[in-house]
Amino acid sequence: MDKEMVLKTLNRILELELAGVVHYTHYALMIYGYNRIPIVDWLQKQADEGLVHARQAGELVTGLGGHPSLGIGSLLETHTHDIGAILRESLAHEAEALQAYYELLGLAKDQDIRLEEYARSMIFAETAHQDAVNKMLRTPGQLGSFVMEGQIM
Repeated sequence: MDKEMVLKTLNRILELELAGVVHYTHYALMIYGYNRIPIVDWLQKQADEGLVHARQAGELVTGLGGHPSLGIGSLLETHTHDIGAILRESLAHEAEALQAYYELLGLAKDQDIRLEEYARSMIFAETAHQDAVNKMLRTPGQLGSFVMEGQIM
């Protein structure tokens, strides 16, 4: 197993998850309208989950003898604070995190069962989150997946 690449990937995951905390916290502050309360609650839970995920990645970094990053992932924002734009930004961010977890899985597969199982569980969680956001972006009665930038999410 390439320990240096594993540490680099885990630190990227840490940074992405911390960026998610900032994103979701910001989004929760920017929701207005009569559906505000349940949406804000959902966004705050996503921020809390991101912090848990960041801590898990950081613990793995230090467990492997590395130094956790003090960086934060990119903070994409369209400055369009309607719920649809926020959810599309969320999908884009989650897709980047999901890719990092797949990279970790590739590095750990058949090399480190702990890292492999961690990556698999995070892939499951992130995919479930994408599915939830995808359903939120659909109109009632719409079948299929929401399409973003020419790709089916």
